[in-house]
This record gives sequence, structure tokens and C-alpha cells, in this order.
Amino acid sequence: MADISARLEPREASDLAPIHNQPLRVQIASRLRDAIISGRLPPGTVLVETALAEQLNVSRAPIREAVQILENDGLVESVAYKGKRVKPLTAREVEEIYGLRELFEVAAVERILDRQVSVAPLAECCAAMEAAVRDDDYEALVAADEAFHRTLIRLSDHALLLTLWNNLYMRIHQIMALRNRGERNLAEIAGNHPPIVRALEAGDRAEATRLIAQHTRALADFDPESIAQVSQ
Repeated sequence: MADISARLEPREASDLAPIHNQPLRVQIASRLRDAIISGRLPPGTVLVETALAEQLNVSRAPIREAVQILENDGLVESVAYKGKRVKPLTAREVEEIYGLRELFEVAAVERILDRQVSVAPLAECCAAMEAAVRDDDYEALVAADEAFHRTLIRLSDHALLLTLWNNLYMRIHQIMALRNRGERNLAEIAGNHPPIVRALEAGDRAEATRLIAQHTRALADFDPESIAQVSQ
């Protein structure tokens, strides 16, 4: 049986911690989750245990357990007489997800300004996006973009908001991956973020909230049915 575990390197040599291997079901769930939110397993894809077990060179039992984890995440659903499949997206779900995203990010911006938190980490994310544009590296840009928005939420210092955001962003990432098929204007994606940072640095509440709301609405400025249709 293949070992698909990943080893974590300690950040500092003086801070050595015991190595704990993740259960196989968790490793498999992580791989499948990444495939779903990146669009490689599109909505509606039936998850066949035997095929997945053969592909990953594992038994069917941890596959079944991993799929159950993803069902608990809301990424997989059961269908009568068909088994498990990647949960389809509806136009209403797409609209609701982006509506929540706007509420979360505007709230984060306001908390950051209220607490006068340094936004230097956001500037670092912008630099990473600019580097990805220079390298024409779409995957690196997506990672830096995701880091920017997660950092924005994290800087708001609201634990529950961050937990809710992490759950929501799985679906946001999935929608963006489906939406951006064939449309990868890296410079435009990266260029949307520095003005937000500058407004935060200047303490301009009206401009910062306007820009983050505008950014979220622009991402949602497409026909949700086009995403839902991919899911059929």
C-alpha cells in the first residue's frame, strides 16, 4: 500500500516536535478536497470507491471514510441509487456564497481599522501575487490571492469569523476555479489588491470598505447559471 503521507519540516531546529502521521483517511480526504476545490473533480462527479482505491493504491475502507469526511464538509452528497458525488452548485448557492463573502470581508476591514492593525502582511501577499504575475504562474497567484483574503480575515482578530471563513472559502475557491477556466488574466487579478492595502494604510474607512466590497462584487459579476451548468 502506497504511503501518501506528507512530512512536516520544523520551522526552527531548536523547536523540534514529535512527528505524527495523519490517518490515511485524512490524507485521502485532503487530496480529494484539493481536487474538488481546484475544479479537477467538477461538481456532479460520481466518486467511485473502487476507481479511487485503485488510483491511490489503497483499500476501499479509507476511501469510504475520506468521502464521509468530505460529506461532512458539505463538498459531497449522497444520491439515491448512484452513491456519492461532488455536490453540484446552484445559482442561488453561488449568489449566497459571494454575499456572505462581502459581509465577512467588509466586517474584517472595519475591525482592522478600528484596532489600527498593521497591514504589512497584506502587502507581502500583494508582493507574492506580483511575483506570480512575473513568473506567469497561475497556481502561485491563486495561492497568494487566497492568502491575502485569509490574512485579511485573520488580522481582524475574530476567531469565529476566521472559522466560518475557512469553511466558506472552500466553496469560493471551487467557484473561482470553475469560473476562471480559460480566463486567467493574472495582472488584473493581482492589480485589484494593492489599492485595498493602501486605503487601509491610510486609515480611509470609506475607501477601504468601498474597494473590498467592489472587489467581491466584481468577482461575483458573472452569470451564476454558468457555474451551475458546469455542475450538471
